[in-house]
Amino acid sequence: MLAPLPAPSAPEKSGVPVQTVDQLLCGAEWLVICDHEMRCIHDGAVAIDRGLLVSVDRTAAVRHRFRGRRETDLRGHLLMPGLVNTHTHAAMSVFRGLADDLPLDRWLYDVIFPAEAALVGPEMVYWGTMLSCAEMLRNGITTFCDGYFFEEEAAQAALDAGMRAILGQGILDFPSPDQPDPSKARDRALQFLDVFPTSDRIRPSLFCHAPYTCGQDTLQWTKALCRERGILFQIHLSETASEVDTLLERTGLRPALYLDSLGLLDSGTLCAHGVWLDQEEMTRMAARGTRLAHNPESNMKLASGIAPLPDLLACGVCVGLGTDSCASNNDLDLFTEMDRAAKMSKVFRRDPTVASAREVLAMATREGARAIGWEEAIGSLEVGKLADLIALDLRQPHLTPLYDPISTLVYCAKGSDVRYAWVAGQMVLDNRQVVSAHAEAIPVQIRRILAGLPLRALGTQEL
Repeated sequence: MLAPLPAPSAPEKSGVPVQTVDQLLCGAEWLVICDHEMRCIHDGAVAIDRGLLVSVDRTAAVRHRFRGRRETDLRGHLLMPGLVNTHTHAAMSVFRGLADDLPLDRWLYDVIFPAEAALVGPEMVYWGTMLSCAEMLRNGITTFCDGYFFEEEAAQAALDAGMRAILGQGILDFPSPDQPDPSKARDRALQFLDVFPTSDRIRPSLFCHAPYTCGQDTLQWTKALCRERGILFQIHLSETASEVDTLLERTGLRPALYLDSLGLLDSGTLCAHGVWLDQEEMTRMAARGTRLAHNPESNMKLASGIAPLPDLLACGVCVGLGTDSCASNNDLDLFTEMDRAAKMSKVFRRDPTVASAREVLAMATREGARAIGWEEAIGSLEVGKLADLIALDLRQPHLTPLYDPISTLVYCAKGSDVRYAWVAGQMVLDNRQVVSAHAEAIPVQIRRILAGLPLRALGTQEL
């Protein structure tokens, strides 16, 4: 448990009024701000009131101006923004390790699609998302951008876990678990939007699976509906070389240019993967303000390829970092994603200067928030933004010595170093324990749901 600070001494008479706020987090060995300058403050503190950051400064300066109804000692910790996972399919955590080391087509068609047909329903989506929320919180992720089926249930899970999230209802031109008749996909999308819970912590989205699984009409009506409702449009893009070949044969255009020809590329579109984008496509995406979720570990595991991250950044494309699902990763740890993103680019380009620690940390925080359209409120520790924070315990051998906090976060830190997390000032992780009332029930519920999955029929072993 975090220890409360001793009662503060009376403020000096300097003429500066002392303001009482909800809480102070003081004495952090480092504050990593993640603003555009990527500033770091030694011996830092934040003041939080009504869920917002009202001061971010040295501890002495914050305590001189503010008194907290609760004041917490963070000595030995690093305080930073909560991480933003820009691409995942949270409910698929129930398929973690179900079928590893297979080619993508066999993995999808022989295992994942049959498993989804047998298992996916409202209850599975709720508890699978709860499982992912617990894992993400323990790894310092306070916001995630999701896409799957029965996303009303995912929205409820995010609320129950205390997380911030964008929930994308999946849309296909094929039968899906929650819409067996593809001709009624628009009705399903409208139903999802009509019943979406009201909360300032969650936002709805629509997620067309990919340009090769959604036809032109589906892509265009979905994007039009997103524009009408002012919500994010999500889509997988250029994840594999075969996708590029398919679109070239079908349309004569590479995937990003095809989407642009349909009027889909703008700042309200988030594309996932982008492994096989060429220079013209990246330039077009940058010009349109289209954002990209980079998923290095999933791309590695499925042998999809290495996304041209240095070129994307050089073109000015807004790039966030994502984990993809536990079925293709197999974890939800953005600290390892940061490490892989930086090192993959360096070895692929044979240049140790590309994909710097500062650029990659920004992708997991400030730029991730921008990628999902939430940059006005989260992603950095700046006055007026929401108090979505995480604290890492620096008293670890692998974090000692610490010369550069940003380099240490990208190349040394692990999700298991996260001890505490807050969303809008409310603690959601306390000494690595998820605060949600449902946390203890998650493993029991997952085992119960999986009891009916015919694993042997899918070519794998029983649990």
